[in-house]
Amino acid sequence: MIGCECRVCRSGDQHDRRLRPSIYIDVHNGPAMLVDTSTDLRQQALTHHLTRLDAILFTHHHADHVLGFDEVRRFNALTGGPIPMWAAPSTGSELRRIFSYGFGALSQKGGGLPEADLHDIDGPFQISGVTVQPVPLLHGRMPILGFRVGRFAYLTDASRIPDESWPLLQGLDVLVLNALRHRPHPTHFTLLEAVAVAERLGVREVWFTHVCHDLPHAETNRSLPSGMALAYDGLVLDVEVA
Repeated sequence: MIGCECRVCRSGDQHDRRLRPSIYIDVHNGPAMLVDTSTDLRQQALTHHLTRLDAILFTHHHADHVLGFDEVRRFNALTGGPIPMWAAPSTGSELRRIFSYGFGALSQKGGGLPEADLHDIDGPFQISGVTVQPVPLLHGRMPILGFRVGRFAYLTDASRIPDESWPLLQGLDVLVLNALRHRPHPTHFTLLEAVAVAERLGVREVWFTHVCHDLPHAETNRSLPSGMALAYDGLVLDVEVA
């Protein structure tokens, strides 16, 4: 947190140094997919040696989830064309407004412009043969999306899971779920609320993300039920997607 001297912001534990949340899904013999273009995408891609990107999925259009959009231009150069992207129609509309230059809105070419091939999400869809199940969530009063691939699901920025979405989350092996802090928040799950979601779903492996500086990594993990922990930058998970 800028200008903060709390014990987490001054912590020497690298797990307490958190960039904006995003995940990279690299399917064996399949596509490499990025969920959200976080504000820190350039730093994340360099740190974790990302050289391939076949698709981008967007959960919603808030700044911390989209402001790395310009970094797509490097992946355009690597792939030789526009990057396919999937988003709910409302999110896609905001992406076109904020980053109009990435959707052919400028007459001139060149200058390192990102190029996007945007698709609307309207139910499950496939990327290179891999099925992606969108999971409707509520971020306060704002509808957003989580995503399920095989027996793995990624749900960030949620404050409520609508009734119709619970069946979409049955039978998971691994869940990544937002858990902002202990104190109530109008648009994000608290840690206790996130634990309750995980327990209701009965997932064997749960990682909490979108964590603020209220939650010290090591201390918080000691307080969590078995099978649950705070995620951290650079975490790698092996999951079944078939």
